[in-house]
Parts: sequence; C-alpha cells; structure tokens
Amino acid sequence: MTLHRRTLLVGASCALPLGTMPLSAAHAATEVNLYTTREAGLIQPLLERFSATTGIKVNTVFMSAGLAERVAAEGARSPADVLMTVDAGSLVDLDRKGLTQPLNSKIVDAAVPSALRAPASNWVPLSLRARVILVSNERVPDTAMTYEQLADVRWKGRVCLRSGNHPYNTALFGAMLVKHGPVVTEAYLADLKRNLARKPAGGDREVARDIMAGICDVGLSNSYYVGLMLSGAGGSEQKRWGQAVRVIMPTFDDGAGTHVNVSGAAVARHAPHAANAIRLIEFLLSPEAQKVYAEANFEFPLLPDVPLHPAIAHLGKLRVDTVGMADMAAHRAAASMMVDRVGFDQ
Repeated sequence: MTLHRRTLLVGASCALPLGTMPLSAAHAATEVNLYTTREAGLIQPLLERFSATTGIKVNTVFMSAGLAERVAAEGARSPADVLMTVDAGSLVDLDRKGLTQPLNSKIVDAAVPSALRAPASNWVPLSLRARVILVSNERVPDTAMTYEQLADVRWKGRVCLRSGNHPYNTALFGAMLVKHGPVVTEAYLADLKRNLARKPAGGDREVARDIMAGICDVGLSNSYYVGLMLSGAGGSEQKRWGQAVRVIMPTFDDGAGTHVNVSGAAVARHAPHAANAIRLIEFLLSPEAQKVYAEANFEFPLLPDVPLHPAIAHLGKLRVDTVGMADMAAHRAAASMMVDRVGFDQ
C-alpha cells in the first residue's frame, strides 16, 4: 500500500472485487475506486498528485482487457467508481451496455469540445491521439496529403499499414463511412489494399521501420508513436526509424480536420463514490494533469493551451475533424465487415 492509494495489478478476470474489502463510512468518504486499462506508468503520477491535492485515496485495478465484461459481471454490487480506457469505441461500448451514468459537471462541460462529447454526457475524453501519415524523407517530397489520397494509384505497392481491423484503423474507416457512405468507403478500402507493399502486420512503429528499410514509402501511425520514436523512449533503433520519416497531419477531402481518437473516462453506473469519481475526472481535465498526458505519453492534451512534448511539437496545432466520436464508433462494425469483404488483411 502506498501513502495515498492501494493499487491492484490484475488480469481481466482474476482479481478479487474491491467490494470484498470492508471499508468504514469515514474511509469510504475519502476514497474512489478506479478500473482502468491504461498503463500504470502513465496513470500513477496523476493519481498520486490527485490524492496529494484532495486527500482522496485512489484504489486502482489495472487490467489489460475485459473492462466492460468485468463491470457487467459485478453488476449492482460493483465497487467501480471511475472506468478509464483508451479508444472511443471502448467508451461507447461501456455506455451501450448500461455501465455508465451521466456526468454532470460545469468543469467538464467547459473543457470538452462538442464534437468530442458523448451524446448523453456518459463519458468524457481526457487526451487525444491523431492518426497521421508517415512518408519517407528520401523518396516522398509531399508536405500535405489527405487520407483519401492514400488510395491513389500513385502509391501502388508503396503503402505499409498495421491490420485493417485494428481499432486505430477501423476508427478511421468508420469516420470515412460517416463522410462518404458505404459504396465510396468500400471502394477506397479495395484501392488501399491494392497499394499495400506488404501484408498488414505489426504496429505503427513498424510502419516507420519498413519505410526506413525501403519496403514502402508511406503509411499511417498514431501521433504518440512519433513521440515515442523521436524522443528515444523506444530506444536508439526506434529513434532512427522516427528520423527516417516525415509526418504529415492529414485531413479528409473536406478539409475539416485531422482524424483523432481519445483516451477517456466515465462514472460507473453503480459508483458508490460518485462525487469523488467526478472530482477525479475533473482533476484529469485540469491544466496540471493535462500537462502530464502531454509529457509522459506524447498525447495531444484536450486543453488547447497546454504545451506539447517537444518530440511532437513540430506537428503543430491539432485541428480536430468534425465527425463526432460516438458517430464514428457507431460505424466501426460496418467498417470492419468491409475490411473483411475486400480481403484487406489477407
């Protein structure tokens, strides 16, 4: 047990519920229970600062997967107060399964732009990650590009991507469905498959690796991977990968902005300490906490005036696309079926 909180490191299904730990009423008033799939190294400094500032102890359950299933299985007796995860689709899933409740807070309302809100305010974003285009420093002179242009015949045999069914990509394809409809989007996916230099595999950093190796000339990555590479946090080899590519902040053809995904949080439906849950989420949207998101994980802060980490500051100000997070997430299943129909990962 640390000074301010009790931390449980668990898998998705093996931990004892926090509810089995009897708490006095006095203790309960100064505690909040967090279930999260975020990495402990990022979250712990934020939670410790929250506890030091408020006197509220954070009891944390870290899990790699299965957040919704865990909370649903615990039912009305779940001790979870705050549910924290990455990816808008995961947040929408928690909401659709009835595992969240409306979050009423003027602080949250002031911090979260309308395009990034949940329709019923049942979850909130905490940080942003842009889906950017990586191009070879040596072989690609372009300084601007749209997502749609990745399907141009010019790039035949020159594109590297991770799996088309990875959530980072189905989120992008879901946003494309919102903008262009099913006919255009499926044709786009077929053309993008034609342009692949290799079978979709690995992660976003491997896209940069393969561009450096000359396997391909262009690909997609989440912005924070650029920071991980260029900062040296991933090691000297990955730093060379990052230095071999140039980053383009793309838009769709309509020019509305760059596609983003989010990390976020919700107040659990049966939260025993709902007021403390709201206080924790409000703290995570404060300039102090947003600075940690930027510095520790190379993410774009939700608050626009918080400075970026130097490793991604060269990307410039993020102009977020106008497709709503919930709308994008609602189209991801259809996007995934299209990925399968065109044999994208085969």
